Amino acid sequence: MQQPTIDPFQALADPSRRQVLRLLSGNRLTINEVAAHFNMSRPAVSKHIKQLHVAGFISIKNIGRERYCALNRDGFTALQEWMHYFDAFWKEQLDALDKLLKEPGHTGK
Repeated sequence: MQQPTIDPFQALADPSRRQVLRLLSGNRLTINEVAAHFNMSRPAVSKHIKQLHVAGFISIKNIGRERYCALNRDGFTALQEWMHYFDAFWKEQLDALDKLLKEPGHTGK
């Protein structure tokens, strides 16, 4: 059975989940190691990790009795595509403005 996915922006809306991603950008960590960085219960941290996992931002691998979390590069694709769209949009807008300002007779006022 496929896990339900959530909107990546919804997953990133919580500052604690963004902090988890920052922690995992350094190295993979166990859930307990992640939880040690927060002033909340381990079950609360586990819920944040689950949301990031369902959204595709992290993978979880069982090694022995430990569950290791790591960033999942593919999970960031939707965000990158969204950002790329708006980067291109603003580049086009600024290029059009630059062209307008360089037209002969334009005073810039």
